[in-house]
Amino acid sequence: MPRTALRVCPLCEATCGLTLTVDGTRVTGARGDKDDVFSRGFICPKGASFGAADGDPDRLTRPLVRKNGTLEEASWEEAFDAVAAGIRPVVEQYGPHAVGVVLGNPNVHTMAGALYPPLLLAGLGTRSLFTAGTVDQMPKHVSSGLLFGDAFAIPVPDLDRTDHLLMLGANPLDSNGSLCTAPDFPGRLKALRARGGTLTVVDPRRTRTAKLADRHVPIRPGTDALLLAAMVQVLFADGLVTLGALDEQVTGVEQVADAVRNFTPEAVAAACDVPAATIRELAHELAAAPTAAVYGRVGASTVAFGTLTCWLVDVLNVLTGNLDRPGGAMFPLAATGKEPRPAGPGKGFALGRWRSRASGHPEAKGELPIAALAEEIDTLPRADDGGLGTSPVRALVCVAANPVLSTPDGDRLDKALSSLDFMVSVDPYLNETSRHAHIVLPPPPPSQSAHHDFAFNGFAVRNQVRYNRPAVPLEDGRMPETEILARLVLAAIGMHGAEPDAVDALAIDRTLGKAVADPCTRVHGRDPKELAAALTGDNGPERRLDMMLRLGPYGDGFGADPDGLSLQRLLDHPHGIDLGPLAPRIPQLLKTRSGRVELLPEPIAEDLPRLAAALDADPTAGLVLVGRRHLRSNNSWMHNVPALMGGSNRCTLHVHPDDAARLGLDGGQHARVSAAGGEIAVPVEITDAVRPGVVSLPHGWGHDRPGTRLSVAAADPGANVNQLLDGTLLDPLSGTAVLNGFEVSLAPLPAAP
Repeated sequence: MPRTALRVCPLCEATCGLTLTVDGTRVTGARGDKDDVFSRGFICPKGASFGAADGDPDRLTRPLVRKNGTLEEASWEEAFDAVAAGIRPVVEQYGPHAVGVVLGNPNVHTMAGALYPPLLLAGLGTRSLFTAGTVDQMPKHVSSGLLFGDAFAIPVPDLDRTDHLLMLGANPLDSNGSLCTAPDFPGRLKALRARGGTLTVVDPRRTRTAKLADRHVPIRPGTDALLLAAMVQVLFADGLVTLGALDEQVTGVEQVADAVRNFTPEAVAAACDVPAATIRELAHELAAAPTAAVYGRVGASTVAFGTLTCWLVDVLNVLTGNLDRPGGAMFPLAATGKEPRPAGPGKGFALGRWRSRASGHPEAKGELPIAALAEEIDTLPRADDGGLGTSPVRALVCVAANPVLSTPDGDRLDKALSSLDFMVSVDPYLNETSRHAHIVLPPPPPSQSAHHDFAFNGFAVRNQVRYNRPAVPLEDGRMPETEILARLVLAAIGMHGAEPDAVDALAIDRTLGKAVADPCTRVHGRDPKELAAALTGDNGPERRLDMMLRLGPYGDGFGADPDGLSLQRLLDHPHGIDLGPLAPRIPQLLKTRSGRVELLPEPIAEDLPRLAAALDADPTAGLVLVGRRHLRSNNSWMHNVPALMGGSNRCTLHVHPDDAARLGLDGGQHARVSAAGGEIAVPVEITDAVRPGVVSLPHGWGHDRPGTRLSVAAADPGANVNQLLDGTLLDPLSGTAVLNGFEVSLAPLPAAP
């Protein structure tokens, strides 16, 4: 008989609660969980297709090991023997930095991806870390680190209480939100307008979100930082600055006033193609609103001035008195986060502690630009290795990542991966990247895994906590993803053959040891062995979750608060526990050296002349390309689900009618798109949803390389937009690839005979 099971959806950042219908070991349906404390029954097409994604017949079911050049199915024992035999010799001969680690977007959607990669990196001792963050969100981490001293202290718009929302480069009606976890983002925006609030969207495309807005500003791509700098200038020039409750918590206000003095609306209007009067109106409306929040995402982040844009977003929030207050931009407090500490100076945030070998790119948040991964493999290091040793990357651990499609110049990376001494990929598919691996370790489908959102609760618009045990028993021959990564850690650090529980036990011992030694915790001075013995859970990951909940800001403190959180209390509330609306957290969360918000950090000040130089650029030169998101897609990893293909989820080039007429392009015709990194052929879709001079192409496509096992994706491969880039265009502060607002040329292609 069919039964039901609860599961938080892992297919995007909204984290909606699902009620699954399960027949035996197969998920046959999914609907919104109306009792979920956060999503209240909302569901999108991705969540509704959970069963199809979960049961994809192209998912690997057994490990693959390369033998005589061919990947063949093998036992788990054989696979991990091969991992240990492949990684350790590289470490011992060339040093730990010769092993690179690549972490993809799906890592943050799993418990395993949150719990084990930090242990893997620490065990290897490598600084060669590359993640999806540098093709997405690193500018926000860097700006937050510089402003607040903590790269994870990212304010989100208080959507349910704000009166005014200014949104740049974001399309949550299709993306469901990014660095702002909000189930039913569309409903929340409609509620904002229904209560008399105002929504303004700044975007070169008339997206579904822009259509909902009170005002749509079709800005020229890549100029968001100029627009925001001019708005800041207006606040100062017109006497509209008010810090409110933060008056004693901010340094550098006068320095910001001096820094933006020349970015007047008249000075930036031509570059942005936004009238000076409109810029003034935007600034005055923001300052006059009872509460307001500025929110910028991928379209404003993956540009040449990504970090400056993200910084200016929060400068506006600060200067209008809207940072850290209800209805403004606020800091979530996750249940597994650290217990709040007394306010005071911290260690601050540093950039460039080491540099990449080939081009000398500075690290940010411990990461190197993933756009530089190919050259870190195929190019000998500079004489000054930047702290990474004298060897290029010779071995790679790739977890839930497909950088051949998701990063610039996939052709070069494709060749570089084939030259590695050793590569292991943790991935459910044999895709464009994992096909190069010597060993592929496939995790089970999400229905067979436990789930807690460690990452996204730190960006949620309401504090809450949820946990699901597996909805479906683990199939014979499968291995839990948590155990796969634990065994990978053991193999990488020379402990191959030890029990995987040893990894969790070590993590628990270290965490509790630090907690009892810290006078700011509620367990200070207690016996860590006693605390470890009190942990509950069916396995190591559950015991670690129990520990983090009990030590966290809402936890029971191992008995200190009988009403506090623990794993058992969470299990007793299968639809989750609501922890209340966001609350002010400054000054306690600040970790800057001054203990205050540092409004003009030195790296930002040093980068502002580059922004000033952009005022002199020719705004009419050539076509520029921007990306776009589809509601039925998520980067490169959901194109193999038939239920999510088709409809609007197509790889077409959006071209404005005026540009199409000028270039002789017809709808449905293929065009050649060329840029510094190469060229692609893609079908044209003529639409006035893009402004003149702008073309738009979605990312994550290009499933036409041989040797993969993605039957649905390969049947409709699309074109890889990132092949237009050569990897040299980066935001210098964050190392983030410039994926939006770069110049391209178009030419019609003759119809196929």
